[in-house]
Amino acid sequence: MSEPLVLITTDGPVRTLTLNRPAALNSFTGAMHGELLPALEAAAGDAAVRCVVITGAGRGFCAGQDLNDPDMGSADGGPPDVGSVIDRLYRPLALRIRTMPVPVIAMVNGVAAGAGANFALGCDVVLAARSASFIQAFSKIGLIPDCGGTWLLPRLVGRAMALGLAMTGDKLPAEEAQRIGLIWRCVDDAALADETRALALRLAAMPSRALAATRQALDEAMPASYAEALGIEARVQGALGRGGDFAEGVSAFLNKRAPVFRDR
Repeated sequence: MSEPLVLITTDGPVRTLTLNRPAALNSFTGAMHGELLPALEAAAGDAAVRCVVITGAGRGFCAGQDLNDPDMGSADGGPPDVGSVIDRLYRPLALRIRTMPVPVIAMVNGVAAGAGANFALGCDVVLAARSASFIQAFSKIGLIPDCGGTWLLPRLVGRAMALGLAMTGDKLPAEEAQRIGLIWRCVDDAALADETRALALRLAAMPSRALAATRQALDEAMPASYAEALGIEARVQGALGRGGDFAEGVSAFLNKRAPVFRDR
């Protein structure tokens, strides 16, 4: 049997999904999508999972779409139907990441290019090794950023920087990515795994439902007016205030003890 294209491991409340095509820098194929999305769905449906980590095997995180993948071809032998690939594979993947009921950490251990870069940026928190880099490689093959890149880039770094990154396709070192606000943190290569595990366990001990709601509220508020954002806050806080985690958090605070959050 061939080795799985997505390795799945569990460390207490943390589920790690490792893209596993190291010889091809973990570039996406239809077959990999066929394992990755179900693995995310399984993590979303498992009440014991309270944080998900995504990383790549070997020396890269993900080099984007494998242009030799048969799924890139068209049924009639004509030019590839890239739009169909986006709709069938990348859109469901990006939406699943953005709606996970628990925090999602991208542990970027090497190059993240094209759709691989934007897949990482769509996660809640990005930790990158100092040797890692991010490349919006689309312009080099006559395409635009996908896997959510057109939405993510200007919101993360502003229109001017987003256009520069997307149009030039230049390699952005992880340290510079942190400096401009594209990612959360760049760490020494040797510390990446430990730093990621510590953060994942920390987030797993926090109120998962509130963390997922924080992501949703921030995303909803970005195109909203100030008054609309206040309305979003009232709606989300109203729902969270009726949950068990809020009652537990208040009780723990008043009784000077560590809270045990259970909502998800």
